[in-house]
Amino acid sequence: MSAEQREVARAIAAGPRGEVRGPFIALLHHPGLARHLQSLGEQLRWNSKLPPRLLELAVLVTARRWTCQHEWLIHEQLARKAGLDGVIVDALRERRDPPAEGDEALVYAFCSEAHSSGRVSDHSFDSVRARFGLDGALELLVLCGYYTLMAMVLNTAQLPLPGNAEPPLK
Repeated sequence: MSAEQREVARAIAAGPRGEVRGPFIALLHHPGLARHLQSLGEQLRWNSKLPPRLLELAVLVTARRWTCQHEWLIHEQLARKAGLDGVIVDALRERRDPPAEGDEALVYAFCSEAHSSGRVSDHSFDSVRARFGLDGALELLVLCGYYTLMAMVLNTAQLPLPGNAEPPLK
């Protein structure tokens, strides 16, 4: 490992992740990218205007869209811990529309549109903005893009699943 890679690895491990794992294992080959992507991810996950259960819902919608086993495995646990209803999680895993209501329905519609068409309708954007403010709507949109990027890194790197787990998505 180069001095720059070691420096970035130390910075990642010293942050809220606590270690270098997942996509950052592959991204460390380009320390500049790893540094900036880690910073963006930290902002989205730990400094968001949105509650954790909704962030994790957005990550699961994204992981399912890209069939990212690694992302799903980690974030399914985080989603359940954050209070996302297991019925919603199971529906997403099975590629069914979840029986979501309220905030979950807003986030699901927003993220589903982003992933199906590459944009979010004015109606969906305005609905999320009315509920969570402009910062919340922008964070949700960027989160969809960030976890798409991470899914592509993970799917391409083909890292083994933690604990040699079985792939959770079909």
